[in-house]
Amino acid sequence: MRQPNIVLRALMKLGEVLMLGLVTLVFGFLRLLGPERAANFGAWVTRTLGPLLPVNRVGLANVRAAYPDMPEAEVRAIVRGAWDNLGRTAAEYAHLGTLFDWDAERPDAPSRTEVSGIEYFEALRDDGKPGIIFSAHLANWELPAICAARYGLDVTAVFRAPNNPAVNKVVHKIRSGSMGGLEAARQGAAFAMQGALERGGHLGMLIDQHFTRGVPIRFFGRTAMTNPIMGKFAANFDCPVHGVRVIRLPDHRFRLELTPPLDLPRKADGMVDVPAAMQMMTDVVEGWVREHPEQWLWMHRRWRQPK
Repeated sequence: MRQPNIVLRALMKLGEVLMLGLVTLVFGFLRLLGPERAANFGAWVTRTLGPLLPVNRVGLANVRAAYPDMPEAEVRAIVRGAWDNLGRTAAEYAHLGTLFDWDAERPDAPSRTEVSGIEYFEALRDDGKPGIIFSAHLANWELPAICAARYGLDVTAVFRAPNNPAVNKVVHKIRSGSMGGLEAARQGAAFAMQGALERGGHLGMLIDQHFTRGVPIRFFGRTAMTNPIMGKFAANFDCPVHGVRVIRLPDHRFRLELTPPLDLPRKADGMVDVPAAMQMMTDVVEGWVREHPEQWLWMHRRWRQPK
């Protein structure tokens, strides 16, 4: 009776090994191309195949709802740009450790990256207090964690692991080699996140995705559910909260921008108002997306009806 289960497990294990080999081969090919050609190749693949996928309709519907008066040609151009950015970001994983090369001691030296607000990074690093940094899926959203690690800022980056185990294994290895602490978004992750803050460390988290058990906020004029955990930690620890974004520039370059600390809304008793704080953070993200809409992940089902 158990023989079919043994065979099934063996086949699944073989599938994982084959997939890991394929993913490793693809990443090896991308490394051989170099960062610029790899990014161009990834962009070509997603620009070509992305519009053929069902999820492309989600992106088009999201842009139309966010910009109801926008001509259809511009709507489609934004979604094509989003596919382009996604392909570049995926291919850049093969070169993640080399993309961030900005030197604060030589800020005018030629580099792929530039940083605005490095003084806030340094203040967070040196103030002896915990801190919170929120971000969004803009340009190559992995770069802020690399910047923090390079400048000695103790940050635990909260991430969602890829669904495919082979992809997750390769990506985790790449992230581990260039970032600080990593914490997968999973059941029980909140305890690890709280522990990082209790030790005087910092949390970095993307806040622009749907969260079923979240709080309702307004995003592009529509109700969206967002994870309130960063607002809750801000209330519990009364610590600085900053936003950080990445902008993809011409010629395969990037700019990282860290905001000053936000003056979060508070209730009558002086405690941070969690829903209002999440709305303020989301308003910052919306401003970022409006500046560079083609660099955001429109294909995500951000607006869903709460259950």
